Amino acid sequence: MDKAKRKAIIAGNWKMNKTPKEATELLGAIKPLVADADCEVIACVPYVDLAAAVEATAGTNIKIGAENCHWAESGAFTGEISTGMLKEVGAEYVVLGHSERRQYFGETDETVNKRTKAALAAGLKPIVCVGELLWERECNITEEVIARQIKLDLWDVTEEELKNVVIAYEPVWAIGTGKTATADQAEEVCAFIRAQLAKLYNQDAADAVTIQYGGSMNDGNADELLGKVNVDGGLIGGASLVAEKFAAIVKAASK
Repeated sequence: MDKAKRKAIIAGNWKMNKTPKEATELLGAIKPLVADADCEVIACVPYVDLAAAVEATAGTNIKIGAENCHWAESGAFTGEISTGMLKEVGAEYVVLGHSERRQYFGETDETVNKRTKAALAAGLKPIVCVGELLWERECNITEEVIARQIKLDLWDVTEEELKNVVIAYEPVWAIGTGKTATADQAEEVCAFIRAQLAKLYNQDAADAVTIQYGGSMNDGNADELLGKVNVDGGLIGGASLVAEKFAAIVKAASK
């Protein structure tokens, strides 16, 4: 992390876990453990938990985010949620392009771009996820895959808008598998992402972007991962559902 240039951010991605009652209980346990955090702390929760989560964290340093949004303001999109709905309920962040959305629900770089633009226009801060498949890494095309995603997902995003974008590098082969990229692997790709941002914008703009690592970061490996200069935080899956484990990661990012 380089806190002199950019914000360190630890965001929990709860995925399809926790009822509103359970969300209130978990956030109640997390709040005192992260009250003195020297980093941004976010809980990205299921849609039905958003109101409860916002209420549970009112007046605290915990921000609330959603796990997806649609690009249209309204319309015949059964089952979807608009950026306006998220804003009104109190969400500040939104995860976009997560590999599970790409794998199971047909997300493409084009739709991620449309959602990103819509989120920015509404005043939400998108956490845009990029990452390679195991096959792509084994074929030694990680950089080609990441470069393509960065270019397409951020197409037509201005330098001013980029200030509100967070990038999450999540190697697909390390999500929910227990496998984790080594700290050196994470640093290498996060540094490559920053270099791509510098090409698309400029070095100052790239240096200001928070680039998280997502992919089985936990309380046991967070210190080493966050010790790398281009790893500015984490998008945390399973460990975000256990207050003590999540707090330990926040503590590592607060150093």
